[in-house]
Amino acid sequence: MRPEWQRRRLSQGGLAEAAEDLLGKGFRLALVAAHDDPTTYRVVYLFLAGRPDRRVELECTAPKDDPAVRSLAYLSFPASRFEREMADLYGIRCTGHPKPRRLVRHAHWPEDWYPMRRAAPAAPEFDGSGHFPFVPVEGSGVYEIPVGPVHAGLIEPGHFRFSVAGETVLRLKARLWFVHRGLEKLFEGRPAGGAVDLAERVSGDTSVAHALAHCLAIENALGIELPDEAHRLRALLVELERLYNHAADLGALANDVGFGIAHAHAQRIREQLLRLNYAVAGHRLLRGSMRPGGVALRALPDAAALRRIAADVAEVAELTLHNTVVYDRFSGTAVLQHEDAHALGCLGYVARASGVRTDARIEHPTTALPVTEVDAAAGDVLARYTVRRDEFAASVELACHLIESHSGPIEYTEPQPPPRGPRSGIGIVEGWRGTIVHRVETDADDRITRAKIVDPSWFNWPALPVAMADTIVPDFPLANKSFNQSYAGNDL
Repeated sequence: MRPEWQRRRLSQGGLAEAAEDLLGKGFRLALVAAHDDPTTYRVVYLFLAGRPDRRVELECTAPKDDPAVRSLAYLSFPASRFEREMADLYGIRCTGHPKPRRLVRHAHWPEDWYPMRRAAPAAPEFDGSGHFPFVPVEGSGVYEIPVGPVHAGLIEPGHFRFSVAGETVLRLKARLWFVHRGLEKLFEGRPAGGAVDLAERVSGDTSVAHALAHCLAIENALGIELPDEAHRLRALLVELERLYNHAADLGALANDVGFGIAHAHAQRIREQLLRLNYAVAGHRLLRGSMRPGGVALRALPDAAALRRIAADVAEVAELTLHNTVVYDRFSGTAVLQHEDAHALGCLGYVARASGVRTDARIEHPTTALPVTEVDAAAGDVLARYTVRRDEFAASVELACHLIESHSGPIEYTEPQPPPRGPRSGIGIVEGWRGTIVHRVETDADDRITRAKIVDPSWFNWPALPVAMADTIVPDFPLANKSFNQSYAGNDL
């Protein structure tokens, strides 16, 4: 299914005008990718709109001796964060940015080290000093609670600083990027067909969706086209990934309010789904099942078994929400209003629970699928729970449809065409957390020169502090789990 795709190179003044026009027409800024070209810095802004699938790339350049571009922060909150990331990793200043403070770079990073530049030296010695400023909230009875970055469980590191009056949160500041891995840099120089293993490790619980987004971007760049049945097999794998993650979250949310029996049953169900994944792909997280130009399954899942699991999940969810303590803790907690979710650019179940329509399976499809749209309006923990519950049921039915309508082999391989010079491509996938976007560029030898990755957590993390306003401190673990964003997917 071919999208409408435009590419335009503009002056910086023309860029702002074009961006304003696109945002006014309902496009969203999905990605900003800086490039260190031989003579200039180049910045690509990808705008997306769905129903029908439309993609617009705007490019502008900045000189090497004065790397600066005009900020689009006045138009878009996501633009402001992409620009801060670009300044930290490439040293490209964004003139007119209202708050050009560090985003990725921690205080101990050297001022003049920009690791994504081609000529960047190896990581220098970090001195461990420096101070990251937080805006204090002052007043009678106000105090701060610092949490993390090291936590009591197995979660990845993140620092949360609460400004509190009594038990009520006045302000929450989240500080991430403690596990920044330089992942995008690791793609550089890899053969176009030889980097899917990196894509599978962007965020471990989203191995399939990131692998697929990478494969679609490479195929788009190289002109590889797969038959519709191959796309449907890939869609099935993405749904299987959605199922085991949603099942785990339904249990974890119940566990956070002390309803451990639901958590125990959810873990039992998750284990059933992981074993099913192993039978389908030879890996519990479905890794190794796809590559650029191909997809390979060992077997199709048993549709009847999936429907039995769906009935099991529905019963666990019903028991959970009929517990009045659970329901009262979920309802009205950590509300993310529709207008805030829209302004922040939220994606996936976080957006849908606040009434924002977004689903790449419908907006940017690779094949026609009978997707059942699920949403809610309240924007609270309860809404984020019920959206997951309903998406689980809808995902099972979609998976069963794909299984029962499949004909032909369960392995497809399309050969990689000979190199045709520098190319670029985009891959868009609705992962279980939301829309994933990968953009790649390749050189004359079909080696990757740039890979830009945007996990939905990039857009959703800023929404957590917004939802926590006027929420009590003891509800933070519950609110945080209801968002359940990826640290690794954000901290590339």
